[in-house]
Amino acid sequence: MYARTLCKAEQIRRFIITAADNVGWEVREEANSQLVRRDLVTDWHRVERARMRFAETVDALVAQGWIALA
Repeated sequence: MYARTLCKAEQIRRFIITAADNVGWEVREEANSQLVRRDLVTDWHRVERARMRFAETVDALVAQGWIALA
């Protein structure tokens, strides 16, 4: 549904939103394979807000020199 991976030197950041069976959506942020934040949401508007937040964060990281892989 939404997945972005960025890297800078040895660091990797991932921003992922996936459908979670019949429960809703899983919103996950990872840094260097460590879970930073994981939310299970059932409201589509929260998914949209999470995606906007991820997009803003990705844009800011790219401006700092991170490279988008996916």
